[in-house]
Parts: sequence; C-alpha cells; structure tokens
Amino acid sequence: MLTKNTNAILNKVVAIHYLFFALLLSTVFISCSKEVSTVAEPLTVPSTAAKTNMLLPATLLHNNASFNAITLWELQQARAATARYRDTLNAIKDGYTNINVIVENMGTHFMKMAHVDDMFDYRKPEILVYNKMEDGSMQLVAVEYAVPISLSPDKAPEGFTGSNDVWDKNTGFGLWLLHAWVWYPNPLGVFHATNPDIHLHD
Repeated sequence: MLTKNTNAILNKVVAIHYLFFALLLSTVFISCSKEVSTVAEPLTVPSTAAKTNMLLPATLLHNNASFNAITLWELQQARAATARYRDTLNAIKDGYTNINVIVENMGTHFMKMAHVDDMFDYRKPEILVYNKMEDGSMQLVAVEYAVPISLSPDKAPEGFTGSNDVWDKNTGFGLWLLHAWVWYPNPLGVFHATNPDIHLHD
C-alpha cells in the first residue's frame, strides 16, 4: 500500500515538473518574441527622403535634395506645426504679435516672446514671417528661430539635424536667428536668411 502511494506521489511530482518546464519554455518563447517584435518595429523617423514629401512641397525637396532624411522630416514637422498660422488671426490668438520688422527679401515678422529661451524646438518657432501680398493679405512664407545671444554668447545654438542650418548672430537684436523657408521656396536654400523671390508690397 505504501509502495502504491509512493509511486502515485512520484508520478504527480514528475507531472508537476513537466508542467513547470513547459510553462518555463512558453514564458521564454513569449519574451523572445516580444524582444524580436520590438526590434523589428519601424522607426518613427523615415529612413528615406522619399517618405518625407507628405507635407513638403516638391520644390523644397528638390532645392534641398542633399539634406539627410531626418532634416527633411524635421522641416516637415515644422511646416505641419505651423499650418494653422497661415491665418494671421490664429497666430495672434496664440500669442504672436507683429513686431514691425519689415525687411525686403524676408517679409513681416510676428514674434512670440513666450517662446524665446535657450531651447530649440522646430515645432515652436519664435518668429513667423509673412509676405504682404498686393491684395493686402498676408502669406506665411517662413518660420524663424531665435535664441538670445546672452544665453549662448560664443556658440551658435543646436538646431536642425545636420550641418546645413547656419545661425546668424544678430547683435542688433541680441539674438541668434535661423530662418526655415518651409512655406515658400527659396532658391538660395531653405535655411538662407533672405529670399530673392520675396518682395514687399505697400
């Protein structure tokens, strides 16, 4: 009787061990599968420039074909984030004010002082640049980034990915400035300070 009970107990122990081993293998398999699927997930930043033309106009892509994909993606995000500001009323509502800086080959500048700090965010430009059209309407042509020189006196701020963006140290305004012509093509380049195709209208 003792032998039968002992055998029954041993059989149960063996069965439990097999069950535990099977569960352990299942857990390992699931964990490995999750790791593989995580690695295999695509990056949020597109790997080729061809994927960035959803919002960027063809002329902008053509004029800056040498840019890497991440830079073009960031320019796309800057354009998307400021799309609502094509209407100046939305810009004013969100805190941008006309600072009466009107420059040939640039346009009229609207600035949001709350954005002026030592942080660069391509989705939150400190300045919006508009061109006044012949009919009196205002057309958004560029975004502009501004960082006080006092916060970085000897070194230009970090901006867009890559080395294509060149900041202008404007001592007159006490600001590092960077234009990005994401709303109007610039034959001199998207980061050039001036645009020969922009002309002031009374």
